Amino acid sequence: MINKIMRSLVLVSAFILMGNTANAQDPAFSQFYSNPLYLNPAFAGATPNGCPRAVLNYRDQWPGIGRTYVTYSASYDGHVDALGGGLGLIIAQDKSGSGNLNTLHASLLYSYHLEVNREFAVKAGFEASYRTLNLDWTNLTFGDMIDPTYGFIYETQEDIPNNAQNVSFPDFSAGLLGYSENFFAGFAVHHLTQPDQGFISVSSLPRKFTAHIGGNFPLSRYKNNVTTISPNFLYQKQQDFQQFNYGVYINRGPIVGGLWTRNSIKNFDSFIVMFGLVQEAFKFGYSYDITVSNLKNSNTLGAHELSFTMFMPCRSRSKSFNTISCPQF
Repeated sequence: MINKIMRSLVLVSAFILMGNTANAQDPAFSQFYSNPLYLNPAFAGATPNGCPRAVLNYRDQWPGIGRTYVTYSASYDGHVDALGGGLGLIIAQDKSGSGNLNTLHASLLYSYHLEVNREFAVKAGFEASYRTLNLDWTNLTFGDMIDPTYGFIYETQEDIPNNAQNVSFPDFSAGLLGYSENFFAGFAVHHLTQPDQGFISVSSLPRKFTAHIGGNFPLSRYKNNVTTISPNFLYQKQQDFQQFNYGVYINRGPIVGGLWTRNSIKNFDSFIVMFGLVQEAFKFGYSYDITVSNLKNSNTLGAHELSFTMFMPCRSRSKSFNTISCPQF
């Protein structure tokens, strides 16, 4: 009964978010560098030696209350010499409330690559998307359906037959990325035009601002294995919501480990631990969000996240082609 009520609260929250006054935040990935096109359009084509890559991502947030938030994404990108930059495609789906609220978007991305000098390069990216939101009103639960003793036993009196079930609209984003051999920094703005995503009345999708910075530094070398450390910082703001991620990756040969913290302005949210395996042809990562906010008392069971990247072979480029040194995950 408790789990059902919690799921219902999530559904009602989704309903409110698409209503008159509030706005939804974008889903967030903990392994944000393993989903680079989702993080910043300027990452399109920023692959090892510019060769194509295919990426799959999966996130299950709060599985303890019934797979309430599940997000998938798939992307493909690479550098195109004839265009002077990178091209990419990403498709992502977010399911909230056990699938009652679905968000699907498909994006085409282009990033212009500029070699400032032999030590530093800049990429400027643009993303054009088409988004579709679907809300299954028949599976929503409302307060007038609850009996204090027996739970959900009544029919709702809400007038839902005339409400739209689907909302679709174009969406645009842009980003910048600068990097050298051991340092990188980027900035992105998503939802530039703040499109209307309301089911009942106008509800603009607020702009999301992202800033990220980090480095990658060698610690030691043993035979062919180099140990590197990569401290990183990520800041995101969407309307009144602000989030900070900061932590460090340690890379030893093919093995990568990471420890992160995530918090908002008012609350310390979670610790994030991750493990990854990197090979020449692919990489795989798993991370777990350990909830430390007040939600830990709700038995949400944190969040699980998986990522898989396949690197495609291509012809060698000149040594002047700079490869970004950001973390693998």
